[in-house]
Amino acid sequence: MIEYLKGTLTDLTPALAIVECHGVGYGVNISLNTFSAIQGKQDVRLWISESIREDAYQLWGFSTKAERELFLLLTSVSGIGASTGRMILSSMTVSELAGIISEGNEKMLKSVKGVGPKAAQRIIVDLRDKIGSLGIDAVAPQTAAAPAVNKEVMDEAVAALTMLGFSPAPAHKVVQKILVDEPEAPVERVIKLALKML
Repeated sequence: MIEYLKGTLTDLTPALAIVECHGVGYGVNISLNTFSAIQGKQDVRLWISESIREDAYQLWGFSTKAERELFLLLTSVSGIGASTGRMILSSMTVSELAGIISEGNEKMLKSVKGVGPKAAQRIIVDLRDKIGSLGIDAVAPQTAAAPAVNKEVMDEAVAALTMLGFSPAPAHKVVQKILVDEPEAPVERVIKLALKML
């Protein structure tokens, strides 16, 4: 079993990191949280979860052990696969997700693409008691510190990306990151950059 990969980051997209370890390049599926954490770094360590099926062998990597533990908990819930687990972890931070599950905030879970009402209920029922044992500082999504950005540009860009078929939560996160880096960017530029990142 692979516990973690430590090596050189040779390629990075919002969904995939290529980590070279001793001449072997590993393709590792990542969340947006991990993408943000390792962006711009040359040497990285990713905590790994392996998914082995008859038709596929996949690696899922996380910048923190806590994010991997949450991923393992999410994928232990009936009906939540690895892709949906990654989508949930891309839509909110580890602390936000811990807070949402602890509070039983079904509405926030349902806002994630691929999570219906039944799946949201199952996640809350199955994981509410287990979240505390991870020692994650749970925060409510509303209180999570969000840098001040141009709200008008942000809303317009997120609306455009949603119309293009992207899920609102990840689109919001990517647009916010772009506007933090480039506060004066016009809507067109924000959308173009977001399309490259999503």
